[in-house]
Formats: sequence, structure tokens, C-alpha cells
Amino acid sequence: MQTHPHIADLRRALANAGRIAFVPTMGNLHDGHITLMHQAREHADVVVASIFVNRLQFGPKEDFDKYPRTFENDCARLRDAGVDILFAPDENEMYPAPQRYHVEPDHAHVSILEGAVRPGHFGGVATVVLKLFNIVQPDVALFGKKDYQQLMVLKNMVRELALPIEVLSGETVRAEDGLALSSRNGYLSAAERAEAPRLSRVLQHIRDRIVAGDRDFLRLETEAVAELSAHGWQPDYIAVRQRGDLQSPRGDVPLVVLGAAKLGSTRLIDNLEI
Repeated sequence: MQTHPHIADLRRALANAGRIAFVPTMGNLHDGHITLMHQAREHADVVVASIFVNRLQFGPKEDFDKYPRTFENDCARLRDAGVDILFAPDENEMYPAPQRYHVEPDHAHVSILEGAVRPGHFGGVATVVLKLFNIVQPDVALFGKKDYQQLMVLKNMVRELALPIEVLSGETVRAEDGLALSSRNGYLSAAERAEAPRLSRVLQHIRDRIVAGDRDFLRLETEAVAELSAHGWQPDYIAVRQRGDLQSPRGDVPLVVLGAAKLGSTRLIDNLEI
């Protein structure tokens, strides 16, 4: 695996590379990321991953400096997964001057759910991803469904800006007890880890009820929030939404149920398509 910290060197390495698949990450990799790397191989001649902890997507109360950096372990996992090239810039390389031009996603898409809890987050994500796309110039880019709202924002950005990139999504990878894999899971205590699968279970219950014909979404959401709260969680939201734009359901459209809640000091998110 080649590792390039500089944009110019990466571009030289990718000249005449053939079809490129790209998986951007912030590092601290888990099996969900590695699954995307394997999926990328099916769509391209060259698989490129990136590791960059993006300051722009961290809010003022979110500790950028404490985000776990596990670079050597991440490199080993990427090599084992058969990744061809790793782009690993530092902040000076990505932002040699203050980033004054930013992507501004549709307010309706980023003022809800995660965007309501983390204002400005998706603008920071979209800006760095667009910049990475311009650097790597991939044919295909892959993102996991666990960050469902992020995936929606990026798909819409690519479509509306007419970027020549196909965005593919990877299914959420779960532990045997149903907990969605996340870098944040490492913050859970043993007792919290045992409790954590409850989030996926309440989402599964909502999905089962809707598949069975229950359309009282508000009641299902309220009951799920109450169950989590009764077991020590601090829910931010449980919401049944349209898949395409994450707005409230209107008519017979494909749905997704999403949830976010804090367990102790760790905030977990999850979703299930219906």
C-alpha cells in the first residue's frame, strides 16, 4: 500500500490509474470501514482510502483534539484489506489557508435530526468531502448507511453539483447482539456496552410494527423514546422519515427509522430501512 500525505504526490500516483474507488474516513477504523474497502474493490481497478480528522465538522462543544487517532493500526488494517493507496494529509495540507469557501447543503436536509443537534456539522462534512473528491477524482465513492443523513446529504450534493461520481452505500455492520459498529463504542463501559443494543432493538420493533401495518408513527416514536429513557438513555430523537430527503412521511414512500441517544457520556446513532 502506498501512503501519500501530499496532494501533488497523490495526484501523480493516480495518473492513468484506471477506474478509482474512494473511501474517505477519519481513521479509528472498525469492521464497518473495512467492509467498505472490500466493497470498493468490486467497483474499480484502484482502491483509495483517506484518513483525515476534519476540524470543520466538529462543533464548538465537540472535542476535536480528543477524537481517537490510531494511525498505525489503521494502516495495518487497510493493508490487510488490500487498499492500494492511502491519502493521509495533515491540516496544513488540506487547509493551507483558512477555508473561506464552504458547501451549504439544503437547509431542510441539515436542520433536522443530526443537524438539529449538531448545527454546522453537515456543511463541514460536505465541504471536506467535495475537496477530497476534487483531490482524488474518483469514479466511485463509498459511504456506510449507519450515518444515514450524511449519506443523503452527500448523494444530493453529488447529484445537484453534477459531479461525475457514483455514490454507493454499504450496509451497517453490526456486532452479534445487534449494536451498530462505531468508533464511539469504545467509549462505553462494560455495563453500557451490555445495554447499548437496546437502541437497535427499539428501532427493529418500530420497523416490525410498520411492516405489520401500523401507521401511527408518532405513537411508535414516543413509545421508543420512553423505553430508552426508562433504561437510563438520553434520547435526542427517534424518527420515522422518508428515505430520500428525511422529511416526515407523505404518502406511500420508502421509509427509514432513525435514532440517536446518549448512554452515559457516549452518543450513539443507528437506523433501519423499512
